[in-house]
Amino acid sequence: MGYQQRVRDKYNADRASGKPVVILGIETSCDETSASVIRDGREILSNVVSSQIEIHKRFGGVVPEVASRRHVENVNGVVEEALTQAGVTLDDLSAVGVTYGPGLVGALLVGVAWAKGLCFAKGIPMIGVQHIAGHIYANFLSGGMEPPLLALVVSGGHTEIVHMPAHGEFEFLGRTRDDAAGEAYDKVARAMGLPYPGGPVVDRLAQEGNPEAYPFPRAWIDDESMDFSFSGLKSAVLNTMHNAEQRGEEWKQADIAASFQAAVVEVLVEKTVRAVRKTGVRNVVVAGGVAANRGLRAALQKRAELEGFGVHFPSLDLCTDNAAMIAAAAFPMYEAGRFHDLDLNAVASLSLTKWADTPTIPFLVK
Repeated sequence: MGYQQRVRDKYNADRASGKPVVILGIETSCDETSASVIRDGREILSNVVSSQIEIHKRFGGVVPEVASRRHVENVNGVVEEALTQAGVTLDDLSAVGVTYGPGLVGALLVGVAWAKGLCFAKGIPMIGVQHIAGHIYANFLSGGMEPPLLALVVSGGHTEIVHMPAHGEFEFLGRTRDDAAGEAYDKVARAMGLPYPGGPVVDRLAQEGNPEAYPFPRAWIDDESMDFSFSGLKSAVLNTMHNAEQRGEEWKQADIAASFQAAVVEVLVEKTVRAVRKTGVRNVVVAGGVAANRGLRAALQKRAELEGFGVHFPSLDLCTDNAAMIAAAAFPMYEAGRFHDLDLNAVASLSLTKWADTPTIPFLVK
């Protein structure tokens, strides 16, 4: 019996039984090897993350080849630990959700190949998940609001405002035209001599500094645009430090961090408010690693109260890359009976709208 028919039979039998939907998530898009077991799309039974930060710290950033090798070494043990902590076996799984883009292609391939091998061997449905969709769905694991909603996505590689009218439907309202906010954080941190990863360190320093010490620019683009641009801000910060050094003047790390963060946060908050006013959608979720930033959380929550809209942040442990968010994003795909076949491949630049809107699912189970 072929793989597709085995999947159809399992899916139909599981649905007929009425048992809970148990999804194993696998995440290997960058430098975290993670596996998680989620029940009915909302309940975390386990979420195991093996981080490589200490390995890549010496290089000041992620080395793709090193990350891929570590994923190969770690993925078996991480999945076994996730299953053990959840108290389930492979036979209890309804489906496997795996990140297949965007990300480092070698790293992605490790997770995709592992998922394909498991699903073929056990006849389990496989659901390829777009990484940013996973970050958005992290909000549903910690009491987030249901669609329609707006998602402010802020990470090292992405800064976007996404309209999500329903589960699995995404529309870009604004996106960065150059550097992402998290990327700007990391570059400024590196220039300041701060350790990797620099974003959390800048956030901590910003709490101690004067946000008005340096009048760094805000890139508004125009009065209506919801697009972002952080390249000019990054350059302004670097120039300020270099010019001070050339004049023999000292600059305070805390004041630089606070002034830089104030510029980033103000633009993120104001563009989000523009999106709320334009769409009339009153529910906002924040996604991505920068969702853990204390300055952003405080400023957006305060503005939401003034403007009268709701805002939700994931719990801190779900802001960074993890497999629980991947399993959560796979759940509505499972409910719709939309699965990938064994020709699934890693796509380093997979877009959110392409994942949602194009026929990447080769067969529909009914």
